[in-house]
Amino acid sequence: MIGIIARFPQAFVQELTTRFSSPGQGGLIVFLVEIILFLAVIAAAILLVQGTRKVPVQYAKRVVGNRQYGGARQYIPLKPYAANVMPIIFAQAIMFIPVTVAGYIAGGKLNSFMSALIDNTSWVYNLIFAALIILFTYLYTAITINPTQMAEDMKRNNGFIPGVKPGKDTANFIDKIMDRITLPGSLFLALIAILPAFADVFGVQREFAQFFGGTSLLILVGVVLDTLQQIESHLLMRHYDGLLETGRVRGAHAAY
Repeated sequence: MIGIIARFPQAFVQELTTRFSSPGQGGLIVFLVEIILFLAVIAAAILLVQGTRKVPVQYAKRVVGNRQYGGARQYIPLKPYAANVMPIIFAQAIMFIPVTVAGYIAGGKLNSFMSALIDNTSWVYNLIFAALIILFTYLYTAITINPTQMAEDMKRNNGFIPGVKPGKDTANFIDKIMDRITLPGSLFLALIAILPAFADVFGVQREFAQFFGGTSLLILVGVVLDTLQQIESHLLMRHYDGLLETGRVRGAHAAY
């Protein structure tokens, strides 16, 4: 995160200088539009990172002596992209293969398709890149999220999802929800990943365009939000009202 932030001032100044260097670069109006779009992309990334699908879980009541245990309703927060930035990293690693192959071709003679594969602003590159991100999102989610284990742990703790039988039906229910929320999450993640290419096509300097999406933006947003939530949780444990005067970070206490 520090490395990403360290590159931002130079990229920002370079973009500002480029817009005001000549009359044909758009000047202040175009620069303000870029900043507004940049903030909108950050807001969208925050929604993606903070978004959860809450599955209600009811725990059975049991009475021991004069005390009642259980009976509370809690929630399982399922993220629309549980794989975080790993699909983008895997997809980028595969997209480096055509570049490596092109380097070994004698004389640099490349056909149009191979040339498009090594150009990260071409529609062929971004289409394949987005498809790989969607594929790896599903694969990595299937590896990291185990609905059967979640159903067994829930049953062991006398918990159940209202309206769903414990055991296999609960595992199938969680798996169905993950399939439904992973699709829009993977599409949104793919869109965030290819946004720097679109910004570069529309005239944004490449150094500044990298902040319009990709792993840089997701890592930056994710680490900053997690740091704020950790600080706020420590402050609340010591009976402070929170880090921000305008209210707590939304979703900060969803997992507690």
